[in-house]
Amino acid sequence: MWWRELRAQDGRVTELIAGPHLSPLEILALLSAVALVVARWFAPAARRPATIAAGTGFVLSTGVLGALGIRWQMLPAVAGAVLALSFAVPPLLRRRPGRPVRRARRWLALPASVLCVGLIATAPVAAWACPVPVFPEPTGRFAVGTRVMQWTDPNRPEAVTAEPDDRRTVVVQLWYPARKAPAGAQRAQYLGRTRQEARTVSKALADHAGLPGFPVDGVPRAHSRAVFDTPPADGGERFPVVLFSPGLGGVRTQNTAWAEELAGNGYVVAALDHPYDSAAVVLTDGRTIRTRIASTGDDEEDNARAAETTGVRAADLSFVLTELSRLDRGETEDPLTGRLDIDRVAVTGHSLGGGAALQAAGQDGRFAAVIDLDGYPRDSSTRPFHQPVLALTQAIGPETDPRYIPRLTEVLERSSATSYRLTIPGAAHLTFTDGPLYLPPVPALVGSLGRTGSPHVVAAATLAFLDTTLRHKTVDPSGALSAYGDLSVHRPGDGP
Repeated sequence: MWWRELRAQDGRVTELIAGPHLSPLEILALLSAVALVVARWFAPAARRPATIAAGTGFVLSTGVLGALGIRWQMLPAVAGAVLALSFAVPPLLRRRPGRPVRRARRWLALPASVLCVGLIATAPVAAWACPVPVFPEPTGRFAVGTRVMQWTDPNRPEAVTAEPDDRRTVVVQLWYPARKAPAGAQRAQYLGRTRQEARTVSKALADHAGLPGFPVDGVPRAHSRAVFDTPPADGGERFPVVLFSPGLGGVRTQNTAWAEELAGNGYVVAALDHPYDSAAVVLTDGRTIRTRIASTGDDEEDNARAAETTGVRAADLSFVLTELSRLDRGETEDPLTGRLDIDRVAVTGHSLGGGAALQAAGQDGRFAAVIDLDGYPRDSSTRPFHQPVLALTQAIGPETDPRYIPRLTEVLERSSATSYRLTIPGAAHLTFTDGPLYLPPVPALVGSLGRTGSPHVVAAATLAFLDTTLRHKTVDPSGALSAYGDLSVHRPGDGP
């Protein structure tokens, strides 16, 4: 893909403009296919060599693409080129010296050519609508490393299974400030440790959404900006920690662009897979655990199940914080030992994970701040909590969900610290994930902020809040946050 960065005076990337979402081989195949159609209208002397050259280029490029794994987006172009070949090749084979070449009549050739060009043009449009995601370069001063951990809580039985000795296990991916990787180092596979794991997770996410897998078949081809298992940054600096819980059916990698931006700016992000809840969790022994959560069609029953799942997730978040504390103390040998600032930890989440983050903060005083990315609070208790909260939401009114804003406001006003609700204009529910990088740019689905605008706004607002609450910068976050949307500030004592 061709890219161009526009940088502001402070050096930060403000916009990333994409060119064609096609590889050089795919571009060659498309140009050859178009040339094959156009050659039919050349003068007789040029028609034969042009057809042979275009046909050869098309056959060779598509042959290589087929060997490497051709994308579905290219299939209409292949169909158009094959149709063009069916008109172009027979006259060449029947040609005899001294006799005119019989060709399709104009009344048939013209609409056929238009049809072929239309099919070929579908390929770049489909590639633009459903691209292989390209992740923004983190803007901070650190390179980014990543690694995957798996921890089992010996004190919690796995409630979903009937096995009495089964204990709750979570998979956690860390993104952390790292040393600059050597030139040519392989960047981390997106959605998994391996391409096969990425395919498994991608298919499971499509199944969970009730969609066919082919529109997102480019996602397992993607690599993020981090490097697996690269050493932490030099200098001995201790980094604040941010825990993340994904949405219902979501996976630990669903906010990779956001996590890498935070890590590049000096935070360690720990994102969780919740077994039997996340669409697919691949364990270290190779087993894949699928989600067992499905809608019953009964709103009351579904809400009760969501509240139960939120409680399990909140316990998972507290457990992972405990394991990170043990890791930092050196109870488990790890390169990040002594580099985690466990006294400065934020808990965050998207959708159902945002509700879990709020509940975890209410139950566990070790969390110093909370970020809720468009999540509904599910905790039925009315306990107050001391942490400041940032709630990032799409524009939701009474006609959309009459319960959401009143319930969220009630929770924010229970905090004994100043909290914030930032409504981001043009956002949709999936704006707060990696979805805009690879899903069709339908505003109702991913919002209208653009492929790179969405992760930039969400990460920038997050950093403005974290820098104040965890790094204790003296700047009032209200000014920075209000630059990204409509801000409501909830100060202690504002509630009824």
